[in-house]
Amino acid sequence: MPRRILSLWLPRFGPDLSLRRNPVAGPFALVAKDRGADRLVGLNPEAAACRLAPGMGLADARALCPDLLTRPADPRGQAQALETLRRWATRYCPWVAVDGTDGLVLDITGSAHLAGGEPALLEDLTDRLARMGFATRAASAETRGAAWAMAHYGAGGVVPTGAAERALMALPLAALRLEGDVVEGLERLGLRIVRDLTQIPRANLARRFGPGPMMRLDQALGRLAEPVTPTPEAPSFAVRLSLPEPIGLMGDIEAGIARLLDRLCGHLRQAEQGARGLVLELSRVDGSAVHLEIGLARAMRDASAMQPLLMRALEGMDAGFGIDRMRLSAAPVEPLPVQQITTSGAQAQDDLADLLTRLCNRVGFEHVTRHLPADSHIPEKACTLAAAAYSEPARDWAGRDTPPRPLTLFAPEPIAGQGRTVPRGFRWRGQWWRVTAAQGPERISPEWWLDDPSWRSGLRDYWQVQTDRGARLWLFHTPQRDGWCVQGVFG
Repeated sequence: MPRRILSLWLPRFGPDLSLRRNPVAGPFALVAKDRGADRLVGLNPEAAACRLAPGMGLADARALCPDLLTRPADPRGQAQALETLRRWATRYCPWVAVDGTDGLVLDITGSAHLAGGEPALLEDLTDRLARMGFATRAASAETRGAAWAMAHYGAGGVVPTGAAERALMALPLAALRLEGDVVEGLERLGLRIVRDLTQIPRANLARRFGPGPMMRLDQALGRLAEPVTPTPEAPSFAVRLSLPEPIGLMGDIEAGIARLLDRLCGHLRQAEQGARGLVLELSRVDGSAVHLEIGLARAMRDASAMQPLLMRALEGMDAGFGIDRMRLSAAPVEPLPVQQITTSGAQAQDDLADLLTRLCNRVGFEHVTRHLPADSHIPEKACTLAAAAYSEPARDWAGRDTPPRPLTLFAPEPIAGQGRTVPRGFRWRGQWWRVTAAQGPERISPEWWLDDPSWRSGLRDYWQVQTDRGARLWLFHTPQRDGWCVQGVFG
């Protein structure tokens, strides 16, 4: 069976996608930064009719078209939308791959007859995309290069088997997917269409431009294979259970969950993956459903450890007239290779992770945090807060070479005092404090490369002060303003 490839080009994919989500009337363009300047990267037909072109500066474009409406380009969003279209296009054939940033390539060998033939398939594909709001150009040929060339620079449509070479000869060199500088170099030699390449000795061309031009020509003419390699789908870890009779007792539901967990953990173990979250769906016989999600503080595939978490989340669940279907999936998942069983240290870490899991599912994963050391000599910036479930505890707190820091740190609170000498007594928070001993100073300078309003007073001299009330306070003096403040309490 001859090989058949379909190339789909979305020439205005970025603007069409943006206007599909938020339509506007009149000239429209997407704008992106290029070497410090705003430039057009996509136009709708109204903007193109105003003699605008991709790559034009935004200021020049507004001079030609004062009514031009613009939005920032979203390359990440476009890539996600193109991947969605790729998955949608598998309705026509199983082998679909993304082609650049604005196209797809489909290997329709042996599947075109399911849509009534290649012309009917192309018509159905372009009509559906047109109803979605996308402008399209599509072509099918016996090679990927020929299909791409006809979609981008030719008339599109179906190129019969054996007719690719005749169809390509009159197309410009850019139709061979050559780089822009290579095309310019070939044009300076007088080579402007594909036929011109066939009349030049291959060795001479390769010495000057490398193997690229002739390789692309051979791929387009079928002399060199070019497979369609779609992105492999990420594995989905989900199991389901259909019950012959509805169940409603919590013991029966627990038995069903145990069976699902055993199967799910078996799949995870085989793939050396661990679940960081579980999604449980219980379908009632009346058509309603219970949807439950729990997160895990560590990657897990131990059914006995995960079942109590699910059962605790199901407390108070109403089974209605009974449950006849159950589905359990793991999302997201992380690599969890097989590890050597160690002593109680690893067990202690697992116990802590299980505790974090229970706490986070009750109060929220963003509300259980831990302190991590930060690379800053500013006291209030010496640590950062991170979600405990998605971070590892720091191991170098004890080895940090900074002087002791107070257990409680707060915003500086001014006290009466002048000069560089530690005051013998001062009034703070409505009480009189007498100083019995002092240790210091420790000079800390502000980070000059950051504008921190609380450090605009300049450098500080910190002192550890022992008081007659037993409290050890952290005081600092600002030489620039000749003032004293309390900022922390030790112990």
